[in-house]
Amino acid sequence: MYELYTINKSQIAYTLAIIVILVIFQFVLKKAANRVGKRSEIHISRTRLMFKYINILVVLIAVFMLAFAWGVGLKDLSLIFSSVFAVIGVALFAIWSILSNITSGIILFFSFPYKIGDKIKIHDKEMPIIGVIEDIKAFHLHIITDDGELVTYPNNLILQKAVSLIQKDVYLDEGKDSL
Repeated sequence: MYELYTINKSQIAYTLAIIVILVIFQFVLKKAANRVGKRSEIHISRTRLMFKYINILVVLIAVFMLAFAWGVGLKDLSLIFSSVFAVIGVALFAIWSILSNITSGIILFFSFPYKIGDKIKIHDKEMPIIGVIEDIKAFHLHIITDDGELVTYPNNLILQKAVSLIQKDVYLDEGKDSL
């Protein structure tokens, strides 16, 4: 065991340093996302979704840095990552709408002016939608219409259509009436 340690002392030190740095990086990113979520009054479920994206980012960075620390050459590493990204690229091209909805979900987290509980109108030429935002997921919005119908509306389309705010915090207003 001691032999293993002495042979790989520098790699073990790099590994520990990388882990510490990435844990701090992850903590800072999560704090920033949490601060943005609180300041913008974003629902906690959307903030948790951003935490998942941050975890994925940190894991990808960790894999790259740890492979480099343990002696995988830059040529080998670039070959592996280019092959993986080529396969992922082909797969994502086949399902580009899912990727666009995830990207739109991230954009909505930071810049969507409407919150859960707001009554909105989506100005869609073929089928306008009026309802209350029940939830904002990674791929779509859940909107409850006045008829009680649940409408799932893709995130990428919500960024392309005009949206009007009809009433702010409908759920809170309903609670005031019942008191």
